[in-house]
Amino acid sequence: MRAWQWRDYLEQAWRRDRKAVFTLTELANIAGVAPRSLNVQLGRLVRQGMITRFASGRYGLAGRVAPEELVGFLDSGAYITGLHALAGYNLVTQQPTSITCFTNRRHNRSRIRKTPIGTFSFVCVSRRIYNPPAGGNTARPEQAFCDWIYLCLRKGLSPESMVTLSDLSRLSEELLADLLPRYPKTVTKEIDRCFRRG
Repeated sequence: MRAWQWRDYLEQAWRRDRKAVFTLTELANIAGVAPRSLNVQLGRLVRQGMITRFASGRYGLAGRVAPEELVGFLDSGAYITGLHALAGYNLVTQQPTSITCFTNRRHNRSRIRKTPIGTFSFVCVSRRIYNPPAGGNTARPEQAFCDWIYLCLRKGLSPESMVTLSDLSRLSEELLADLLPRYPKTVTKEIDRCFRRG
């Protein structure tokens, strides 16, 4: 396939099915060639800026892939949480510099993965705290808040000195009460302080 044909095909797939990330095998099947022979052509297309390589064997169009779509390709057990999720829910005023993901796997490679759409930081947490959200790759606001407080305390940081919290009253106290037994008691105390100050 020619470069413009690849771009047209990927654009149509995104418009039709909202599919933004393709594996090397999927692209080889589309082109009707072996994956090995396609590698050379894909490398050329990436250098020309026609398509983007997001991770090993994962390609698509720039500007079409969201972190929530890519996280599963980087680590199938990971989900986005913490400050990045809170910013997405407009619960903090700052934009984070990296995308925090909780996982139950210890990575033998770097826990920091730089991609064209941002830097992913994978944090391996205990089974008690690891709680993948149902039906998505991003923690709900209450869980993201608890996870962020937990991470700050784990690093010895004061959560409120790092960001400006916004409209915590939108968080469900019932959901927080269900989630908090998973965390150390220091997380509950810090969340109580945040609500008192807010």
